[in-house]
Amino acid sequence: MRAIDTPDPRGEDQLADEVVVRLTDDLAGLHRGVLTRDEVEDVVRSSYEELARKARITAFLPVLARHRAEDRLVDLARQRHESARPVPKVVFVCRHNEGRSQLAAALLDHHAKGRVDVRSTGIEPTGRLNPVAVQALAELGVPLAEPYPEPPSDALIRRADVVVNIGAADARPDIPGARYVDWDLPDPAGRPLEEVRELRDELDRRVRVLLDELTA
Repeated sequence: MRAIDTPDPRGEDQLADEVVVRLTDDLAGLHRGVLTRDEVEDVVRSSYEELARKARITAFLPVLARHRAEDRLVDLARQRHESARPVPKVVFVCRHNEGRSQLAAALLDHHAKGRVDVRSTGIEPTGRLNPVAVQALAELGVPLAEPYPEPPSDALIRRADVVVNIGAADARPDIPGARYVDWDLPDPAGRPLEEVRELRDELDRRVRVLLDELTA
């Protein structure tokens, strides 16, 4: 479902401050002992302001700001030779982040049960979900209900252990040092449920192999 902006009686500055404080409270706890609260707040505020300047759908700003800030905070902690996240990170990239990358990320997250940090993203994200893909996943008891339209930032790619491009290898972000894996699989857009089930099952097979590799 596409997010719809609605007027808010609070001013933009007050809304921004409330979001920054809330995100800082959450992220400062995750990085306690590695980064100070002031450092976390500075990163959160700059991340929020950068996104806000070009956002067309402001309903997504808090979650996208959290993602961007968290990526940067992990990079900052790593520069200090600290381990801010002890689990491997996988980023799935497709064209619109509506079907393939969402399916793969949901399946890996389901099987990993917290052993892998999973993110999905799109070169040209739309903020929608393919309803047939949602149905196919639901048949396995795997929920898919939060389509955050996040493009693949440099920080997101840099901190990934594996970047899996699904049908988007021609437009993938080229970050030195990143490990890329290309899966040439069809876009489920416009395809019947039977074909999307086949795609789901193939993605399920591949993410299980990847999970075994990452957690061996």
